[in-house]
Amino acid sequence: MAENNAKQLKDLDQIRALIQKHKKNDFIFAFIGMFIIASLTITLLILFLDLFFDGYPRLGLEFFSNYPSRKAIQAGILSAWIGSSLVLIVTFLVAVPMGIAAGVYLEEYAKKNWLSDLIEINVSNLAGVPSIIYGLLALGLFVYSFGLGQSILTAGLTLALLMLPVVIVATRESIRAIPVHIREAAFAVGATKWQVVLNHVIPYSYGGILTGVIIGMARAIGETAPVITIGALTFIAFLPPSPIGTEAPFLNFDWLQSGFTVLPIQMFNWISRPQYEFHVNAAATGAVIIVLTALMNGFAIKLRYDVRKKIKW
Repeated sequence: MAENNAKQLKDLDQIRALIQKHKKNDFIFAFIGMFIIASLTITLLILFLDLFFDGYPRLGLEFFSNYPSRKAIQAGILSAWIGSSLVLIVTFLVAVPMGIAAGVYLEEYAKKNWLSDLIEINVSNLAGVPSIIYGLLALGLFVYSFGLGQSILTAGLTLALLMLPVVIVATRESIRAIPVHIREAAFAVGATKWQVVLNHVIPYSYGGILTGVIIGMARAIGETAPVITIGALTFIAFLPPSPIGTEAPFLNFDWLQSGFTVLPIQMFNWISRPQYEFHVNAAATGAVIIVLTALMNGFAIKLRYDVRKKIKW
């Protein structure tokens, strides 16, 4: 009896020691993770503050409303931020519907065989392909083969290719996170496959899908290599035609074939000049890009939180 009690006490001591060891390892891992996150955040903050303070003298209304100029004090980013906006509109309209539809099909409708596995591997690999590869692909496909020219449409399609794998992966991961009993309950009351997907799967995965979409857009807004490859202009002192016309049907598509520039290229143009005043303009443009990216990512986080809270209640 005494031997059994002693053995049980020894086993309990070993279990307590093992638990303490795991708690210690968890604490060390959490500390390392927080240290890395804090280091990256502080580094980004320092870089942003350096850009902000360097470019602060130029951050004003005139900077956003003036065209680029050979005189640094008069130069602005009007054509660049409008060009970025129009390119992102095309990117959004092409990449988001295709990406969500592809993700839903691969996760809900495609048969699980070697072909779907091959597609999944290729989609995952495409998400890590360097952006310059997409630029070279677009140059040969859209500019030369399809004859779309060096236009806003070409730039939007190029960035859509870059963003498409991100949207597909985000959509599939969000759908996979939906509990299977939600589908089973819907099927049990007589819902069709499409009704289950449309009324249950997509609404519950809505937050994750939109988070992936916005993060993909935030990546696209800062890309430089693909748009340089397809011939984006480094100096442009005019605006594309307005997308909204004055006559029915009040839509104008001429802007799709217009020349363009974007914020990263405008920044590259200024930073490559020797005059210090242009470097100030480049710093201000960099600060604007970082703020826009941070706002888009913050909006994604807020949107995901609101959607999850709504579903919870």
